[in-house]
Amino acid sequence: MMKSYSFLYRLLLLFICFHSASAQNYPDKAITVIVPFAAGSGTDAIARVIAQRLSEKLKQPVVVDNKAGANALIGVEYVAKAPADGYTLLITTATSHSANPWLFKNLRYDPVKDFTPISRTGVMPFVLVSKATSSVKSLKDLIDYAKLNPGKLSFASPNATSMLAGEAIGKLANVELINTPYKSAPQAMNDLLAGHLDFYVVDFAVSLPYIQNGMVNALGVTNLKRSSLMPDVPSFSETIPGFDLNAWNGLFGPANLSPAIADKLALTTRQILTEKDTIEKLSKLGFEVQPTHSTEEFSKYIVEQLAYWGKMMKLVKIQAQ
Repeated sequence: MMKSYSFLYRLLLLFICFHSASAQNYPDKAITVIVPFAAGSGTDAIARVIAQRLSEKLKQPVVVDNKAGANALIGVEYVAKAPADGYTLLITTATSHSANPWLFKNLRYDPVKDFTPISRTGVMPFVLVSKATSSVKSLKDLIDYAKLNPGKLSFASPNATSMLAGEAIGKLANVELINTPYKSAPQAMNDLLAGHLDFYVVDFAVSLPYIQNGMVNALGVTNLKRSSLMPDVPSFSETIPGFDLNAWNGLFGPANLSPAIADKLALTTRQILTEKDTIEKLSKLGFEVQPTHSTEEFSKYIVEQLAYWGKMMKLVKIQAQ
């Protein structure tokens, strides 16, 4: 019996030493970061800044691979099935991990069990925009117009945050709006500019250049409070009390990723996100840097956000399909 315990003890030590050595040597080849949204989207732009800095810190190539489509399902499912070796990572948003579980009855991944949370990177504020030539200049204008013209105003929903925000405006303000699905955020913005849509709740990363050059009106941000990146734009809550919808962004690995590798990636990510140069680059993309302090903190945050988004979905009576 003692020999058996001795053997198991040596085996355990060997296992610990192997994984410790593996983490120390990590990475020794290129890392792929999957972005489950289209090139040119807000998440894509943010991921490329973070990937470049990770590459510089880890001394290995970090390549962004866009696997867009199906409301982020394609890319997220790909990472869920990938080897848990630290060489396939995921940068995603609330769409895949907070919203999709409430939107799809037969979701083929579990946002908690199938991934290793590494670090929240920040939040991507969403802003309500209309074409510059539109007579709608504020959220109140939009609601007043919709009450007088039920079913006449259309909005784009290329992702869960845009969809939920648009539906929430309709339900909470008691107005009838038309939800128009899109495959990507840039495509939706192009249609808004072409006059095929009336308004669009879009992330800062996509909308900021158009706001700055006067091509669209910024009517309000979905955060409970005004964003530090756009302090002159009112929050939705100033017109619809209590409205609060944040689109967080974070870095994940597949489930069962070595804690040592996850911690190394988390520490490196936090270091990157405290550097002035990185913060400035991300701010120009309309991104508010808010890294978590540990993998445990991010894990807890994921669970809390999943519950919060479920509450919002039920509030606006969105049914899983």
